[in-house]
Amino acid sequence: MFKILIIDDDYSILILLKRMLEKQGYQVVTASNGEEGIAQVVAYHPALIICDWIMPGLNGLEVCHRIKTDPQLSTTFFILLTSLDSVADRVKGLDAGADDFISKPIEQNELQARVRAGLRLHQLSRDLQTQKLLLETELAEAAEYVRSLLPPPITEPLCINFRFIPSRQLGGDCFDYYWLDDDSLAIYLLDTAGHGLKATLPSISVLNLLRSRALKSLNYYQPSQVLRALNDTFQINYQNDKYFTIWYGVYNKIKRQLIYASAGHPPAILVSGESPKNTEVKLLRTPGMPVGMFPEAEYMDELCQIEKCSNLYIFSDGAYEITKLDGKLWSLDAFIQLLVSLQHNVDYQLDHILNYLIALHSKDCFEDDLSILQIKF
Repeated sequence: MFKILIIDDDYSILILLKRMLEKQGYQVVTASNGEEGIAQVVAYHPALIICDWIMPGLNGLEVCHRIKTDPQLSTTFFILLTSLDSVADRVKGLDAGADDFISKPIEQNELQARVRAGLRLHQLSRDLQTQKLLLETELAEAAEYVRSLLPPPITEPLCINFRFIPSRQLGGDCFDYYWLDDDSLAIYLLDTAGHGLKATLPSISVLNLLRSRALKSLNYYQPSQVLRALNDTFQINYQNDKYFTIWYGVYNKIKRQLIYASAGHPPAILVSGESPKNTEVKLLRTPGMPVGMFPEAEYMDELCQIEKCSNLYIFSDGAYEITKLDGKLWSLDAFIQLLVSLQHNVDYQLDHILNYLIALHSKDCFEDDLSILQIKF
């Protein structure tokens, strides 16, 4: 049964309201001032509150504001009881979080109708809150499933590590790396457009397709052919409106060569050099439309020699498309400068990068998935 709390310093009104509502079968608790009312709210968690506006100590607006700013109590339907009827006063009440008003003198039928409506809205808010919690739980489970598919870090014969932080809505980031043979390592990172499970599922499909090498006639050593095959397989149609960007490379450890191709993806950043004086930065990117946009899209390969003491960073755009505290958008150039600054000064670069991005961000959760791969040669 729903509980209703009445807060009023006028004892006669308190008793009148209590009797009216108890006759309707509601369970009613009372408080004679704002402080006592807050205590009763914490103790009973009522579904609906009727609170006098003008009271000594905490007035009705202050009580309302306290309750509505508490996430545990925010679904409580709050009715202000008042003899004030100007538009300006009603605006003040609404700004404080009030859901409805009852004017004095109290009319019984109006009271009953507003209480019934308020309880219906309270139940609807509770149902929506429950659905939201269930959805958040499902998204967290989905994010954990994606994380379980990602490869473990490796330390020999080169070092690969990563950081993967799904956004609150869950996005379409996914990556993998594995040996095609004893000497050749395939590495890729993709980012599906959009958010939610609809964006995640194509990423998982690509991962499973490439990891199992299901396209038997495909040369997985040739990045441009891999991207062309993915583009043929994942074309946008009336059932699927998702496209994705991807960076794909194959590293030969004997030749110390990296062949790569990209499809609308941010460039991989290769930072080389044994000291700050001879640090070199290369942006590894080739022309090519995102996979799925156009069936006739063409992709091309580039070759890069990997020097000793090099770090290769592959990432999604969530690593640098960050809204700062001042409201301005961070940039790829600034992100590259951060990578270069960490080349010779610290170990555990990924931890420093992540801490920097978290400090730079102005919200509790990143708007987009954030994925960074680091390959230390």
